[in-house]
Amino acid sequence: MAPSINSRTYGTLPSGKPVEIWTLEGRGGLVLQVITYGGIVTRLLAPDRAGRLDDVVLGYDNLEGYLAGQFYFGAITGRVAGRIPNAAFTLDGKTYNLARNDPPNHLHGGVEGFNRKLWDAAPAQRADRAPSLRLTYRSADGEEGYPGNLDVAVTYTVTDDNVFLIETEAITDRITPLSLTHHSYFNLGGHAAGSILDHSLEVFANDFVPLNEQIALTGKLEPVHGNNDLRNPRLLADVVPHFFVHHGDMYALPESDNGQMVRAARVTHAASGRVLTASTTAPFLQLYTGSHLEGPIAGKAGAIYLRHAGLCLECEGYPDPSNQALRNRTLVLPGHPQRHATAYAFSADGAHLSHQ
Repeated sequence: MAPSINSRTYGTLPSGKPVEIWTLEGRGGLVLQVITYGGIVTRLLAPDRAGRLDDVVLGYDNLEGYLAGQFYFGAITGRVAGRIPNAAFTLDGKTYNLARNDPPNHLHGGVEGFNRKLWDAAPAQRADRAPSLRLTYRSADGEEGYPGNLDVAVTYTVTDDNVFLIETEAITDRITPLSLTHHSYFNLGGHAAGSILDHSLEVFANDFVPLNEQIALTGKLEPVHGNNDLRNPRLLADVVPHFFVHHGDMYALPESDNGQMVRAARVTHAASGRVLTASTTAPFLQLYTGSHLEGPIAGKAGAIYLRHAGLCLECEGYPDPSNQALRNRTLVLPGHPQRHATAYAFSADGAHLSHQ
């Protein structure tokens, strides 16, 4: 397959502005579709062990679904991904109050976060000629309560070896928190295959941050133990029932060297043979098991999504800007661009996995 990138009109926002959909096809068979509203990945076709392509991300059939949706399917989330406790943070002695859109917390950038913004899009040129799309957005000072004018670029690339690569870059005129993540719900059996509890998961982390009763982070690292110790592959059916509210934890990843990506997680689906390996320069991985998909939810192509229909591997910074011990790579300073990269690598094998 020759690599290609093209676009067409996807729909129109209530404001009258058009939304584009871009299709990136890689030489190895991976196909990515993304819309300029929210930078949302609407389809991701990956080959199984027989070379058959299936759409492995949850989503909706049309723009109206994404405008009405509440689950962040496939979106860029920010300025800060995750929950900011009590919807406020302190920076340089000043307290910033934010929307309590997940009471009592602030979630994924607020009521009109990056997932609900119209991004500008243009093809990006690469030396290897892999199809690549650069999305840009300017977040004005005070937007959703955050300080500083912030210019953000998110570049999606489909490589020859079936890697969905996400590169982010941001500059600001005032110190501000920024922790972007990609919020696709993956199901390696196909988006309509049902539960992800038949997937096996490995997370390459020794420590995690526990959740409190409001599903916000407690702010202290603890060694992984028991059912959240995923340093060896575990079947999700065996561990998800033991997670707090079946949600999934935030894991502290090893420090990357010179900005190089480190492995964060590996997911395997025995029936299809698909394997997804996530690598990142971000300091944390938020595992989310789709526990809030309290359906039935009408998905694309007639699919019905229920609880645990998809798995999120959210590579990000620590979401509480007030936590001086853990926020070190979450803040952006004037004159110091923030850059991160996350790679979702798809492969296939014939390994059989059983309950651990």
